[in-house]
Amino acid sequence: VHLHLHETDGEVASAVSMSGMRPMARMTQLGLMNERLIAVHMTELNAGEIDQLVEHGVHVVHCPESNLKLGSGICPTAELMARGVNVCLGTDGAASNNDLDMWGEMRSAAFLAKGSSRDPQVLPAAEVLAMATINGARALGIADETGSIEVGKAADFCAVNLDEPETQPVHHVISTLVYAAARHQVSDVWVAGRQLLAQRRLQTLDEADIKQRAATWSERLKQWA
Repeated sequence: VHLHLHETDGEVASAVSMSGMRPMARMTQLGLMNERLIAVHMTELNAGEIDQLVEHGVHVVHCPESNLKLGSGICPTAELMARGVNVCLGTDGAASNNDLDMWGEMRSAAFLAKGSSRDPQVLPAAEVLAMATINGARALGIADETGSIEVGKAADFCAVNLDEPETQPVHHVISTLVYAAARHQVSDVWVAGRQLLAQRRLQTLDEADIKQRAATWSERLKQWA
């Protein structure tokens, strides 16, 4: 079950007003608090609710840039991960995020955790990269198939060109990927061994057609507004 949960204080207050209980309490009542629940956002959590997440093995999706844009709050990612909760990264949607940039999400997640805790050692680059890769696979129950480059797993990976002024010199590859690299440096992408992006050119989609269709729908939306 994939569910946007405890996203804002307004959501929690509304749930209490309508049902007399906080959203997670309602999920418990419905029998949905388990390792098959993927809870998105989770910015409004008390100590008891964090204990529940740990106890039931619930997965959490952190969407830092959407939460920042909407003023929703901040997911306590460092605390959750320190307690053993599997936290992965998401973008939410274009309506509340705009660029859907996972590289930006990694950097924002790292900075938010450090800034809110006032601890520069919280959520190091390697953990942030895991949030964007293997942790997502764990949440979906496919960590034995993808999420990391290992023998026997699907050939799902991308190549990042770090030979750009903003990412030189490279002292630590993972730190460079999280803190300095940007999405325009992703040069090639393979999914299940099939190359979908080659030297930043789409191999299976018509970019001009996509742009034209987007423009057409933009005009239609203006007419409906």
